Amino acid sequence: MSRPLIEVKDIKVTFGTGKSTVRAVDGVSLSVAAGEAIGIVGESGSGKSTLARVLAGIQVPTAGEAYFDGEPIFEGRKAYQGERRRAVQMVFQDPYGSLNPRMTAIATVQEAMKFHQGGNSEEAKQSSLDLLSRMGVSAKDSRRKPILLSGGQRQRVSVARALSARPSLLIADEPTSAIDQSAQAQLLNLFTELLNEGLSIVLVSHDLGVIRYLTSRVYVMHLGIFVEEGETEQIFNDPQHAYTQTLIESIPGLERRGAASA
Repeated sequence: MSRPLIEVKDIKVTFGTGKSTVRAVDGVSLSVAAGEAIGIVGESGSGKSTLARVLAGIQVPTAGEAYFDGEPIFEGRKAYQGERRRAVQMVFQDPYGSLNPRMTAIATVQEAMKFHQGGNSEEAKQSSLDLLSRMGVSAKDSRRKPILLSGGQRQRVSVARALSARPSLLIADEPTSAIDQSAQAQLLNLFTELLNEGLSIVLVSHDLGVIRYLTSRVYVMHLGIFVEEGETEQIFNDPQHAYTQTLIESIPGLERRGAASA
């Protein structure tokens, strides 16, 4: 069996000290294979976004081990050094907050592409236009700043910026929460295409319909720990933990729908 693309073991993240200590992540382990999509699901405050930031190398864990392609992710407080810097990219929940309001969509992607891939400005511009077009952002819209784009367009620009690095792993933290259902369906279809091309995806969400649509395995997180994990359909069809059962039962029509609304 080949080694996982990314793997973390007994990861802990604590904030504060003494009586004010908060255990945001309290000893969790997971792995992601090449070309696989996994889901991390839980309510707000469960620790899932903090864990996503550890995977992305943004949050240094308090304890535990983290590996990418068999090598440690963190070297002291630094992460993904050298060529590995572009291998893992993250798409954040708020597409407006994660984009520079002064830059057009094309300038945003072009800047990232030049940083990660080099080349001259014209080559980067054309490649950026091609990538945005694939994301469903027209040439006309690519010349607009974030404030003039819809939520779905902003999120697709964020995805394009991440993909400009040609990553092996995309971490998406609540990528559909700020967009309407039509834009959500377009984004999930795009993620499906990327999976078919070999990209690995970690999807962090409280939306179980989205998780069920895209992922093959699920980790259910509550109060900083995984209370249940397994194949996606097994989790949805026969949840074992009371917390997982409550999550599933709280979504009207989820079991009948069997996929994300589109």
